[in-house]
Amino acid sequence: MMTMMMMVMIMMMMRRRGRRRRKTTTTTTTMMMMMMIMMMMMIMMMIMMMMMMMMMMMMMMMMMMMMMMMMMMMMMMMMMMMMMMMMMMMMMMMMMIMMMMMMMMMMMMMMMMMMMMTMIMMIIANFVLIESLPKKAISNKDPNISSF
Repeated sequence: MMTMMMMVMIMMMMRRRGRRRRKTTTTTTTMMMMMMIMMMMMIMMMIMMMMMMMMMMMMMMMMMMMMMMMMMMMMMMMMMMMMMMMMMMMMMMMMMIMMMMMMMMMMMMMMMMMMMMTMIMMIIANFVLIESLPKKAISNKDPNISSF
């Protein structure tokens, strides 16, 4: 605003000098005024530039902060995902081991059952064979066979 006022004043002076032959203002004063305006303009520009620079810096800082935050968030998310995956993998592994253990147990049980069955079958077969044999074949000297 100040600069605008100065400009108007100068314009008025110049016009007045131009129209009327009577010199109210000298060239030096006008030059001084012009110089003053220029200085003011320069200072204003400098301040504006500084302000702009500050604003830009602030914006840049904000952007950087935002980017950093985003990156951090992404990293956190990735970490969380990784952790979840690891947990899932661990769970799967545990399940697999458990299944394997169960299978082993089942196999052992089956084996035991088979063994028991064979034992019983053998005993029964032995008993039946001994009983079915004629009495002449069984010698009285060995009492362990007949005393079943």
